[in-house]
Amino acid sequence: MAEALNLTQLAKDLKDAGAPWEMDESTDMAMMTEDERSRRLGFTPPPGEIQLVEAEKIAAAATAPTAAEIEAEAIGAPAAYDLRNVGGKNYTTSVKNQGGCGSCVAFGSVAVMETTLKRGRNNPNLAIDLSEAQMFYCHAAEEGRNCGNGWWPDNAFKKGKAKGVTFEAYFPYTAGNQACNVGSGWQQNLAKVTGHKKLNSRNEIRNWISTRGSVTGCFIVYQDFHSYRSGVYRHVSGNSVGGHCVEIIGYDNAQGCWICKNSWGANWGEGGYFKIAYGEANIETWAGPYGVEGVSLRTWNRNTKVNGLWSNNADRNAWAHLTGVGWRKVATTNAAVHHAMLAELVAAKGANRRVDALETDKKIEQVYVI
Repeated sequence: MAEALNLTQLAKDLKDAGAPWEMDESTDMAMMTEDERSRRLGFTPPPGEIQLVEAEKIAAAATAPTAAEIEAEAIGAPAAYDLRNVGGKNYTTSVKNQGGCGSCVAFGSVAVMETTLKRGRNNPNLAIDLSEAQMFYCHAAEEGRNCGNGWWPDNAFKKGKAKGVTFEAYFPYTAGNQACNVGSGWQQNLAKVTGHKKLNSRNEIRNWISTRGSVTGCFIVYQDFHSYRSGVYRHVSGNSVGGHCVEIIGYDNAQGCWICKNSWGANWGEGGYFKIAYGEANIETWAGPYGVEGVSLRTWNRNTKVNGLWSNNADRNAWAHLTGVGWRKVATTNAAVHHAMLAELVAAKGANRRVDALETDKKIEQVYVI
């Protein structure tokens, strides 16, 4: 068992460092053994990527950017941005808890998909909760990954593009190596990544967050990070315990930090969130960060009402407005199917009957009148 960090020494080290952040001895993480804490990580560098020992050397030699350097490099993006408050709108999803399994990559990548989908649709109220269990226990497991050996974001997004990720209800997450057991019908209820991109500079990350959505962040976890409560994290005490991946949801140039959502539950940090200094622990350069270029959604809109219909003389150009959904194009393979579906929608609207509509990326593919 690894030797525990001396919290009395940590308190002293924080004071000597000018108290950049506050520690907390009462969280669930603080009550665990070092080995239990290490099982709540899960980033393993892929082949060809810098491995942990070399990453530690790079981090030890790095220096924090000065305020002048931050101001000089910050071109185009706002000085601060937080996807939890974009003009009063919150585009993030709830804080999750990966438990005692090295599945952080699944949680971080799925969170990026969810936030990108909501931001791309400019709909903070979109109810989206994707299955971290499918991402990890199915997609990662196909590559031989499990709670003990972790994964990496690049391959997670490749799986998100090739196979997609269904909703949490079809495969709820339980910590510990689970069999891939996804509920039937999941193929008609899933999100897919359209593409992802590696971001190569601090300002490229800022611009992506402020215009596209969140990004992944993988970094070295030192023992003191487990005791974080608030403030801007910088490593001050303890040894490296492994790699971890999270969702970066914002930044603040005045504080010189990234704002991140963790996957250790809401009882850790600032309600499950934390700030980490620019350049700290290789978070800007290790296996990413990656942004998702887009997310398509395939889902059934159940028991909804047809409020309006629109069409013109163009071939198969009709639209329907559904309660709680909005305007969606009626997408069909040929004119006969198009006319039949449009007739169903017209009849449902005229009779004030509700429908079930299968939507793929804002297009209605099937309709059933209830």
